[in-house]
Amino acid sequence: MFIKLRRSNRLVLILLLLGGGVIASSFLANAFGVVNIPLPDILKMSLNKITAFDFPSTWRAVDETIIFQIRLPRVIGGALVGAALATAGVLFQGLLRNPMADPYIIGTSAGAALGATIAMMLPINLVFLGFGLVPMAAFGGALATVILVYNLARVGGKTPIISMLLAGFVVSALLAAVMMFMMSISDRLNLNLHSIYSFLMGHISVTSWGQLAVIAPLVIGGIIGARFFASHLNAFSLGEEGAAYLGIEVERDKIRILALGSLLTATAVSISGLVGFVGLVVPHAVRLSLGPDHRLLLPASALVGAAFLIIADLLARILLAPVEIPVGVITAIIGAPFFIYLLRRTRREYAF
Repeated sequence: MFIKLRRSNRLVLILLLLGGGVIASSFLANAFGVVNIPLPDILKMSLNKITAFDFPSTWRAVDETIIFQIRLPRVIGGALVGAALATAGVLFQGLLRNPMADPYIIGTSAGAALGATIAMMLPINLVFLGFGLVPMAAFGGALATVILVYNLARVGGKTPIISMLLAGFVVSALLAAVMMFMMSISDRLNLNLHSIYSFLMGHISVTSWGQLAVIAPLVIGGIIGARFFASHLNAFSLGEEGAAYLGIEVERDKIRILALGSLLTATAVSISGLVGFVGLVVPHAVRLSLGPDHRLLLPASALVGAAFLIIADLLARILLAPVEIPVGVITAIIGAPFFIYLLRRTRREYAF
């Protein structure tokens, strides 16, 4: 009992520290930009909004508009995207028993990119729940691709992991070719090349609180749902036969984990485009630092992913201000060397 209590206290302490990191990174991201706003002012504004405090306004009215209408929605959006991609990365790595798996491994990126490309080609201006046609098409394309890959890989009531990976690779290649063909023949797409590249390289695009009201329940619900599969993912580390021996309904759980990871990825893609390395590096780093137990790995990765993408998006905004770098470029520049460092630091074969 004492050992179990200590382990529980350790888990709570780690998550509290990581949660504090997310809050600290959020304040930094709100403070810096083309217009810098002092951290004490941001704290007072926030307390005035959420509590009974009534600090006198020592800041400009435009500063409050910048914080609550422009920066804060984007910061929260970045946190949700980072948490969603990191959680999806843990789910796919645990299911596939491969630390190199990422949220896009079974075709969600290609499906989202093709969906966004088709939407940009259509002369339609549609808005639903605050989302334009492009993010809705990206969301639908990502989910449709996963469904296609899953059905292509399914044989005799089972879905072999190798078959799913191969199907994902082939479908991704095909959809990428279709997208390039469309870009070659469409004058309308040639005029939207900047938007296409912005989507492919990643860009946190949150323009209203209404978008967050739709995205947040999906991401938070997905992260909470993933926590219920923690023990199942631990069992999958023994292989499918080992998991079945422990009483896990392997095929049923495969479908549920795939669906949950794909939903999280598609939701993130709808407001950020294709942001790389978050779903690969963050779970890998957390696993090496805190161990492979998914009961800690899942919530810790979500928090680290949120903080990581908040900081990456901040750097994307301020490094070459007023020019904005695609956030996917920043995550790659940070993530790739860090990933190499983690691999070299272990100085041994990676044990999943």
